[in-house]
Formats: sequence, structure tokens, C-alpha cells
Amino acid sequence: MRNSLDPAKLNAALEDVHRAGMPGLFAEVRDGDEVWRGAAGVADVATGRPVTTDMRHRVGSITKTFTAAALLQQVESGRIGLDEPIGRYLPKLVPGRRGDAITVRMLLDHTSGLAEYLPYAYPSLKAFPALADTGPESLDDHRFTRFHPTELIGMGVTAPAVGAPGGTPGVYSNTNYLLLGELLEHVTGTRAEEYITRNVIERAGLRDTGFPDDPYVEGPHSRSYEAWFGMIDPPRDYSVYDMSWVGPTASLISTVADLNRFFGMLLAGEIVSPSSLAQMQHTVPVVSQEGKTIDYGLGLHPMEAPGQGTFWGHGGTVWGAGALAMTRADGKRQMSVAVNLQRWNKLDSSGTPQPHPIDDALAALHRVAMYG
Repeated sequence: MRNSLDPAKLNAALEDVHRAGMPGLFAEVRDGDEVWRGAAGVADVATGRPVTTDMRHRVGSITKTFTAAALLQQVESGRIGLDEPIGRYLPKLVPGRRGDAITVRMLLDHTSGLAEYLPYAYPSLKAFPALADTGPESLDDHRFTRFHPTELIGMGVTAPAVGAPGGTPGVYSNTNYLLLGELLEHVTGTRAEEYITRNVIERAGLRDTGFPDDPYVEGPHSRSYEAWFGMIDPPRDYSVYDMSWVGPTASLISTVADLNRFFGMLLAGEIVSPSSLAQMQHTVPVVSQEGKTIDYGLGLHPMEAPGQGTFWGHGGTVWGAGALAMTRADGKRQMSVAVNLQRWNKLDSSGTPQPHPIDDALAALHRVAMYG
């Protein structure tokens, strides 16, 4: 099971992703007490400024693991019941029978049946998941839009349901985690971002992780290049962006070192109790936003290869920025990777994203990072 780090292989795999077309990426891999950090490519394609391993980065839906951990803390305190209906807590946001049928657990594991709000908040994405009929115009229109979470939740709740409450496979939806943010505020009397900061981020001793107060990323960071399936060519920088469109679902800024520290502590039972961690690791099938069926728990999902043990973590993407953080169940082997280009796959005549060399190169990097 134990694989010590091979810096030459890791550096080569990182460079391969850059050569395949990724402007810049950086990573940290841990194996016990050994630590490797690497970076390849540029943080700014115009100036050639290089990426570095200490950069702060928008990590997208990895935020969900932090939000889920905060919720589980409140479950441990008895303020929230995992199998209580959301309508008990937030009857105005999820009214009537749906509020009675959808439980907190269903929001956490995406089996609520609530639709994704994004195509309704971003009109040019209305046709999603029919990608060929979408366009990137709304990304520019909403660069400085300040959304209120209840406005976005209303879009998801009033949209046609994508499944019955508790039905599987579930369907991944950011509406679920915006509701969880409102639930946190309801039971704690504190904004979700503030509660998560105090009780998860600070508890884990993360020095470079936080929610943005404005559209900017403070500290050293890369630009974030969005291609929207080849419709933005050349890819456009969205590193300056108001993140209220995702809030406690995907707005967190962190570093690869902080992500490894957080997931290591989470899996060691130092953020939530071992029994809460076991709840987080109980999975159901869920259809991801890419249309793939994955196993998903309560803000965690597993990755595994034969004979290599199970890794737990989360991936994330926002406009132009992406990250993946995975930690082996025993906590010994860890990987966090950040990239500064998103949706690089162009569409074929049928509107299906086409394979790109970046895909294989990234998959190879993940394999080397996780399994040696």
C-alpha cells in the first residue's frame, strides 16, 4: 500500500499537463512525513508570470466539504437532525410537501430532487445540459452581480424537479448547498461563511483559506482562464469575479497545502467526530454536472483503484479555476492539484465535449500523485 514519493515522476507528470495545453498548475503531494510540491506553466499568459506552489486559488465545490463538516458539527450538538425535513427549519424556502419530504441528509448527498439554479441565474446557460445551445455571455454580464442566496434558492426550488426526494441516482445541485448555508445561519444566528470560518477553517489551523469579501483574490494567485467548451477563444480571465453566485457551495479560496491539511484532519476525526465522518462516507449514486454517475456521501466522494485503497475528497470548478483534493482513508497519502483553465474540451457536431490531451495528462498526474 505504501508508496514513497518520486519527485522525478511527479514533476514529469505535472509538466505533461502543461504541455498538453494547461496554462498553469500546481500541486502538493504528501506521503507520511514526505512532502512534494511542484508547479508548471504560467499564472498570466500575457506576461509569462510563472505559477508557484504557494498561490491562493478558487477551489470551487471543495467548499462543499467544509460546509458539510460545519453541518455535521451542528448535528453533533443536537441543533440539526440529519433525517429531519428541511421544512421544519426553513418552511418559507422549501414550502409545503417538498419541505416535508426533503431531509437535511438529502441536501447533503444531492438526493433532494431540487434542480440546479445556475441555468436560471445565467440566462445564456438556460439550455444546460445541452451545451451546444448555451453561450458564455452571462459570465460577463454577472461578473460584478451581487446575488442573494435566497434569490438563487428560489430559482432552484421553483424549477421543475430533477427527481423524487430520496430517489437514486441523485442529481448534483448547488441549490442543495445554498439551502444548507441558510440552515446553518438559521440554527447558529451567524452567516454560514462566518460560522464555517470560525469552526472549520480556524479549527483546522488553515492560514491561507477563506471566503472572499469582494471580487478579488488576495495574496499571490493565478489568473483564471475560462474557455466554455471552445466558445471563448482565446480563454478569458475571470479571476476578478463576485462569488455570491455560489456562496457556501463553491466560493472558497485556499492553497494546495491548506487543502491537504484540512482533509487530513477531517479523515483523522479532528474536524467532526468519527461517527459523523462515517455518515459523510456513506455514499449513494449521484449524477454529476458532467453527466457521470459517481458515488457521493455527505460532502465527500471516493476515488479508488484496484489494490490501492480508497481516497476521499472533492473536486471543484468555478469560472476559469479548478482543483481536486483527495486523501487516502488512512490519511497517509494526500494529493491537492489546482489548475487555471476550465472547460477546455470543444464540442463535436452533436454537442458532446471531445477528448483533449489535457484529460489524459491530468488523469495520469492524479494516478502518480495518489498511487505512486
